[in-house]
Amino acid sequence: MDNTNIREIYFAGGCFWGTEHFFQQIRGVVATEVGYANGKTSNPTYEQVVSHTTGFAETVKVKYDPEQVDLKLLIDLYFKTIDPTSLNKQGNDRGDQYRTGIYYTDKNDENVVKGEVEKLAKNYSKPVVVETIPLKNFYKAEDYHQDYLDKNPGGYCHIEPGLFEMAKNANPLPKAKYQKQDQKALKEKLSPIQYQVTQENGTEKPFQNEYWDEFREGIYVDITTGEPLFISTDKFESGCGWPSFSKPITKKLIDEKLDRTFGMTRVEVRSKTGNAHLGHVFNDGPQDKGGLRYCINSASLKFIPKEEMEKKGYGEYLPLLDKK
Repeated sequence: MDNTNIREIYFAGGCFWGTEHFFQQIRGVVATEVGYANGKTSNPTYEQVVSHTTGFAETVKVKYDPEQVDLKLLIDLYFKTIDPTSLNKQGNDRGDQYRTGIYYTDKNDENVVKGEVEKLAKNYSKPVVVETIPLKNFYKAEDYHQDYLDKNPGGYCHIEPGLFEMAKNANPLPKAKYQKQDQKALKEKLSPIQYQVTQENGTEKPFQNEYWDEFREGIYVDITTGEPLFISTDKFESGCGWPSFSKPITKKLIDEKLDRTFGMTRVEVRSKTGNAHLGHVFNDGPQDKGGLRYCINSASLKFIPKEEMEKKGYGEYLPLLDKK
């Protein structure tokens, strides 16, 4: 994981044992730490904090990947674990160390934090008393407090256990945009030659296929999944009678496998997501384009002209058509 993308936010939500365990369940949260925030002294102990003389709040430091989970979702889920109208008490816990708050270290988070709390406050008839202020200080709590409910599953917590399960399911992995279909579905969807090529490693006839002489601007996608594979700016006339490309859009989209069928040694090209046979790659392509020739069966592809790309969901690939 690229740590430069990791952000941090601090939640005070009553007893920090349960608050930490709750955030640990959410996909996109990469690390947590319980501690004491926004007090008046340095390096407080738990005994000092519970004496109500230091001004510290039990707080959870949450590190998260913003590409996986949004700060707004974290705040919304946090609200489900507290009574935001309750001052200095949550569940059976009483005292200023159990006050609620969202503390930020990045000035850019201020508007998000304050805006979300104001929005959520409209759902309550009483005033919301959740603090939304910058983090002044934070000190890690004693080791026995860290991951407490993992180490003591029967430990007390003001958060109802069902909420932990809710947190696990609150940010599911997004469904893949392109997915492999089963053989029955492909048999119904594809033409006989498309099925033979993609599923049975067949080869269509040269110069008698759909795209060997297609040179309009556009994108070529996997006929079985719709996933983009090649772009017209990488297509060239090779004279072989099949569509030829100098490279795929990205190597992550394809698999290359050694093929020794028919007494030859070649490198087969397959789509990674659909596992469809596409063709072969050779070393006799244009040197100024890298020297490779991806010789691809038309039957394994669907061509989307440039003017239809936006409408058919491929608008993000339009910049690739800008010739350098």
